[in-house]
Amino acid sequence: MRSERRWRGGAAVAAVGLVLSGCASMPSSGPVQRVDASQRAGSDGEGESQVRVYGVPPAENALPQAIVRGFLEAITSDEVDFETAREYLTPRRQGEWDPFANTTILTGGADLRLPGSDDPGSSGDGETMRVELTGSRLATVDASHVYTPQAGEYQSTFLLRRVDEQWRIDSLPDGLVISEADFSRIYHSVNTFYYAGLGPEAERIDSGQDVLVADPIFVRRRIDPVGESVRTLLEGPSEWLAPAVTSAFPPGAAVAADHNPAIDESGALSVWLSGVPAAWPAEDCERMAAQLLHTVRDATSVELSEARLRDQNGAPLCDESSAQADEHAPGLLDGEPSRPYFLDENHELVQVVEGEEQPSLRPVPGTLDEAEGGLRSVAIRRDGERAAGVSADGSTLYVAPLSNEEDTGPEVFATSGTSGEDAGFSAPSWDGLGDLWVADRPAEPGGTSQPPGWGRLLRLVEGAGTPQPVPIEGLRDGQRVEALRVASDGVRIAMLVSGADGDATLQLGRIERVAGEDGADGVELAVTGLRSVTPQLEDVAAVSWAGGSRLVVVGRPADGVEQLMYVRSDGSTVNAPAVPGLNDVTGVAATENEEMPLLAETVAGVAWLQDRSQWKVVGANGSAPVYAG
Repeated sequence: MRSERRWRGGAAVAAVGLVLSGCASMPSSGPVQRVDASQRAGSDGEGESQVRVYGVPPAENALPQAIVRGFLEAITSDEVDFETAREYLTPRRQGEWDPFANTTILTGGADLRLPGSDDPGSSGDGETMRVELTGSRLATVDASHVYTPQAGEYQSTFLLRRVDEQWRIDSLPDGLVISEADFSRIYHSVNTFYYAGLGPEAERIDSGQDVLVADPIFVRRRIDPVGESVRTLLEGPSEWLAPAVTSAFPPGAAVAADHNPAIDESGALSVWLSGVPAAWPAEDCERMAAQLLHTVRDATSVELSEARLRDQNGAPLCDESSAQADEHAPGLLDGEPSRPYFLDENHELVQVVEGEEQPSLRPVPGTLDEAEGGLRSVAIRRDGERAAGVSADGSTLYVAPLSNEEDTGPEVFATSGTSGEDAGFSAPSWDGLGDLWVADRPAEPGGTSQPPGWGRLLRLVEGAGTPQPVPIEGLRDGQRVEALRVASDGVRIAMLVSGADGDATLQLGRIERVAGEDGADGVELAVTGLRSVTPQLEDVAAVSWAGGSRLVVVGRPADGVEQLMYVRSDGSTVNAPAVPGLNDVTGVAATENEEMPLLAETVAGVAWLQDRSQWKVVGANGSAPVYAG
C-alpha cells in the first residue's frame, strides 16, 4: 500500500500569466460563480502544450471570492510546490496545507457561493468569511497517484481571515480541486510495471516469473514525470493490484538522495538506489532494471537504450539493455495475435488476411466446425494451435486443434444445464498460461448457482480435463457474469456483470492463486477485488483487452447512444482519437498489441477499422470476431 507519495519535480521553462480581478467593496452575500481554469489562454485539453503555466499572486484588496478563484487558478499551474498558490493562504496554513494529499476532479469548474451575513462562519466584525465550493465530482487521485472513478456531488468550505487588512484562506481541505479539462492538460497516465503473481502455477511455463503487468498511475506531465514514475514504481503496486503481483525491488528500496533518475543523450537511464545491498543477485537486479525500463518508456518519448543501476555511493549494481528488458515484458504470454478470426455466414471459422488492396478470408484448418448444430462463439488459444467454441444453443463447450493432423472431431469438455440465446456458456477466453475460461449462465436464478450470485465461472487447465469452478468475491444476489475476457498475464479478468434490471456493467477482478491446503494437490483460485471500470456507462454490451492497461468497450451512457470507446483499467478515459462511429455494434475484438486493427460485430456483419479512421465490412453476415486470447 502506498500512502506517503508526493508530486515533486524540476524547473520551469516558460510561463503564461493568469489574470485575476478584484472588487471595490465586499458584499455580505453573493451569487454562485463558476470557476473553470481550463478556459483560460494556454489551456490545452489534450495536454500537448509545452508552455508552462503559472498563477499570479493575490491582487491588492481582493475580495474573498476573488481570493478563492485566484487560488483555484494557481493550483492548476506548473509550479513544483505550488508556491504562488500558497500566497493565497494565511502564514499558518502556508506550511500546513498539503497539495499532494489527493486530487479531486470535477466534470466542470467549481461553483463558489458566499453565504449571507447570518452564516456562522462570518464574524460580526468582518474579520472572517466563509466561501463554499460545490461541483460534480468525476474521480479522485490519491497520494499514491492512483485514479479512482468516484462520481457524486462535491462540497467543501474555505474559511478566510483578514491578515494585514488582506483576505487570506485560513482553513481548507488538503489536496487539489481541478476540472476534468485541467486534469487532462496537467496530468499524464503512466504504466508502472510489476511481475504477475502466478504463485504455484508460475512453474507451468518457462517465463512464468517474468511476465510484467501494467499498473496505471497519473503524474504531472511537465514536473519530472520520469523521476516521479520511478519513485512511484519503487514504492510498490497500487493497493488494488498488490495481491496479484510482485516486485523485484527489495522492501525499502528508494531513489538515492540528491540523485534524481536521468536519461543521457545516448538514451541510457541512470538510477541511483538506496536500500539495495551491493551484493544483490545479478538476476534480481536485471529484473529490477526491466521494471524500470518498461515504466520509463511509458513516461517519456525518449528512446531508451539501457538502464544503469547504481547504489547510493555510485557503485554499479547492474546494467540492462533495452533488448534484454524485452525478455521480461508485458504481453509476454500474449502469443502472436497477428490475425483476427470470426464465424462466417455458415458459422464456420475463418481468418482475416490483410492484402495489398483489401483483406481476404481464409478457412481455418481443424475440426472445430464439425461441432453439432454449429457454433455461436469461439476463442483461439494464444499460441494459435487450439480453439474453443460454444454450440449455437450455448449448451456445449468444445475444444479442438487448429490443424488437420488430428481428425477425431471437436472434443466436448463441458455441458451447461441450460441453453438459449442469453443462457448457457458465454464466449470463452484463453489466458497466457493456456487455460480456458468460460461463464456458465443459467436461464433463471437457481440451478447451478454460485452464492450469492447465480451462474458459475469455470476454468479448464490447458483447455482440458474437468472444469474447475472459480468463486467470485463480491458478486451479489441477482448478478450474473454475461461475458469475460482474461488478460494474457493471467492475473486480471474483465467481466460484464448484469443485475436484476438486465443492464451490464464492466467489472475488473484480480485472479489470485494459492496452493491447495494441507499439501493437497492442485491450486485454489478466486476472483477478488471487483471494481467498476466504466461507471459513466449505464449498460456495457461488449469488451476486449486492447493494451497492457487499456480496454475497448461498447456501451451506452445514461440518456445517450451506444458508442465504442477506450478506457484504462483504472477507469480513466484514454486521451486518444475517438473511435469512428459505427451503428448497431454488438461485439468488439482487439489485441494487447495496440497496432492491430479493431474489429466489431454489427447487424451487417464483421467490420474492421482501417488506418484507425474508416470501418470496412470484411465478412457480411459474419459474427463473433476474435483475436487469439
